[in-house]
Amino acid sequence: MNFASWPPLLVVDVEGNGTAPPDLVEVAALPVREGRPDTSTAAAWLTRPNRPVTAFATKVHGLSNTDLADKPAWVEIADQVHGFLATSWICAHNAHTDYRVLKAHLPTWEPAGVLDTLRLAKTTVPNLSGYSLDALICHMKPDLSKAPAQRHRATFDAYATAQLLIAMAAHYDTWDQLVAAAVPPGLPGAPEPEKDPTLW
Repeated sequence: MNFASWPPLLVVDVEGNGTAPPDLVEVAALPVREGRPDTSTAAAWLTRPNRPVTAFATKVHGLSNTDLADKPAWVEIADQVHGFLATSWICAHNAHTDYRVLKAHLPTWEPAGVLDTLRLAKTTVPNLSGYSLDALICHMKPDLSKAPAQRHRATFDAYATAQLLIAMAAHYDTWDQLVAAAVPPGLPGAPEPEKDPTLW
């Protein structure tokens, strides 16, 4: 894989307040450049949700209402997040979720495309018993020694997802092959189905 051929790509992860639909409490966006996560230009935001964080959500990601009480409301940082994401490709694990939540909070944002490491893993490493982020970390053993924060924080999960993406991308010769394996149908960047040449 020639990583220099990749378009601008951000690995993203979001954490919510536990309601349905969720309010965001954390967003992380980690650029991948030349086949490496570029933590020097990564961005992350904590935001105070409109509705309180549920006890279950706090148990998962560790962010409490007290932690977020002095953080900016989403409306105060939305333009900044939108500007950082811009029209880059994004990648996430189980990307439907992250894309849907971000799109709900940034209605005018549209990435160039969406890679999903969950979909990619099912093609690249078939026959695993599970494809959760934890299962893939256990199976592929990426180097997470420089990952910020801890598991289930957006910054950690984005870093882990980036390392998994890079490792799996090495199994493909071209960007187009990676896209074909990793972009879910119906999401931005999905390859157009081939037209039947016999049809007018």
